[in-house]
Amino acid sequence: MMATRKAVNGRQKAAHLLISLGPEKSAKIFKHLKEDELEQITLEIANVRKTTSEQLDEIMRDFYELCLANRYIQQGGISYAQEVLEKALGHEKAMSIISRISSSLQVRPFDFVHKTEPTQVLSFIQGEHPQTIALILAYLDSAKSAIILSALPPDRQVDVAKRIALMNNTSPEVIKEVERVLERKLSSVVPQEVSSAGGVKSVVNILNRVDRGTEKTILEALEIQDPELAEEIKKLMFVFEDLVTLDDRSVQRILRDVENQDLVLALKGASQEVANKIFNNMSKRASDMLREDIQFLGPVRLRDVEESQQRIVNVIRRLEDSGEIVIARGGGDEIIV
Repeated sequence: MMATRKAVNGRQKAAHLLISLGPEKSAKIFKHLKEDELEQITLEIANVRKTTSEQLDEIMRDFYELCLANRYIQQGGISYAQEVLEKALGHEKAMSIISRISSSLQVRPFDFVHKTEPTQVLSFIQGEHPQTIALILAYLDSAKSAIILSALPPDRQVDVAKRIALMNNTSPEVIKEVERVLERKLSSVVPQEVSSAGGVKSVVNILNRVDRGTEKTILEALEIQDPELAEEIKKLMFVFEDLVTLDDRSVQRILRDVENQDLVLALKGASQEVANKIFNNMSKRASDMLREDIQFLGPVRLRDVEESQQRIVNVIRRLEDSGEIVIARGGGDEIIV
């Protein structure tokens, strides 16, 4: 008489899969899990005693099929995924896979806008209220939002940027109503929970991709309307690690205005890539002395390192404002001569 095979739940399947992938690949996956998920999966892995080859084959096959289904859904929605899976696996198997993932499936708000050209989106929304525009731009990818924001009239640019920065949580009812105005379909699959978008980081991602003129217009107006918000945005616009994106001449110009003590502290907590960028733009004698200063500095507070890095960033922004250095913007399409 054959032994009845014990059913394996989702977490157990994930544990078996991660074990089969090995520690290196599993570690990369762990980086994307939430804390509670990590705890649950780790516990399951610890409890795994033995996996038969048949079980592992079935788990790998399930995982592959779910990945395929998700990929097809991203390409053309649930109906498209079902159609393709039916052709490949048959109706019954396809329906089983779709039903297993549809309960947890969350389609992004304004998903239909993601596949539309920025110019079309602009003509579609430019007559809308600034809060509506802000909501839509907050959910689009930052490169597309930057193009749309740049094309708005200056006064509206400021208003929309400010609304994105101050945006916190948006109720699903509001999102559904805006989606209903823009596009009747997809409203039924908006997640039934509070959706988070916008905020200072969201507007920073957009402003980092607009042209310098648009950025300046928005920031200057915000400095008058909300100085604290403007300062918070400016601090995140260019971070210390972005030094590696600057050309050598700009780095050399920056180093002339930076205090040595700030440089020592800043490099104490910097990546090797940033350190090399700075060392390569100094004379051998100066770079040797700087290395020695860093070596003999000893333990320092993270807050002190971050404050020194921010002072260097302030120097960079001041030199950019005066036109002495150029920070490329616009997603790499800006022409520098």
